[in-house]
Amino acid sequence: MSGGEFKSWQSVQAEVLRRINAREWKPGDFIPNESELSVEFGCARATVNRALRGLAESGLLDRRRKAGTRVALNPVRKATLDIPVIRYEIEGKGQSYRHSVLSQERMVPPSGIRARMQTQTGVKLLHLVTLHLADGKPYVFGDRWINPDAVPGIEKADLSAQSANEWLVANIPFEGGDFSFSAMTAGKREAEILACKEGEGLFVIERSTWNKSHVITSVRLTFAPGYRMHTQI
Repeated sequence: MSGGEFKSWQSVQAEVLRRINAREWKPGDFIPNESELSVEFGCARATVNRALRGLAESGLLDRRRKAGTRVALNPVRKATLDIPVIRYEIEGKGQSYRHSVLSQERMVPPSGIRARMQTQTGVKLLHLVTLHLADGKPYVFGDRWINPDAVPGIEKADLSAQSANEWLVANIPFEGGDFSFSAMTAGKREAEILACKEGEGLFVIERSTWNKSHVITSVRLTFAPGYRMHTQI
């Protein structure tokens, strides 16, 4: 591939990755700086920056201000986590999907949620409690908070026809997010909603997404007993 063909950050990233995998750039080697690479690849320096930033985030490059960029000595393989559309996940297993909104109201969140959502005291957020079912059986219930200022149109959306999970993935871009995973034993509320026994083990995911100005949404997903999660590295 000639330099003139590197027009996107993806093509630059692919070539840098090829050189790393082919050991043209070995672990610990410093690579050319962004200006040099932009000349070689015939693209803007910002394009090179975007490509290298992605490889640094994946653990393959070690970038240090003023010190340059080098191939990581001990690259960390990172798992890739997508935000799943629960309907697709259930239908992908060959099961029928249905969901229901157990409650939906605009209200002032408790202090822990307010801190996570980074909103001021007294600001009301949209609170949704939903249940997703697979073949008519409880699959996961979600306790979700949404900042309406970050999500134009959310309060006009029919979230009983399309789940908030699916609506947000389809309509609202985000720039970052985080996941946390935990286990819990079912209490009375969880046992009632998920049709399981009190004391059974449950898998829990807490997830937040944000853009430059707001935390968009924060959700706690509690899965019925037996749920398994799969990802790749």
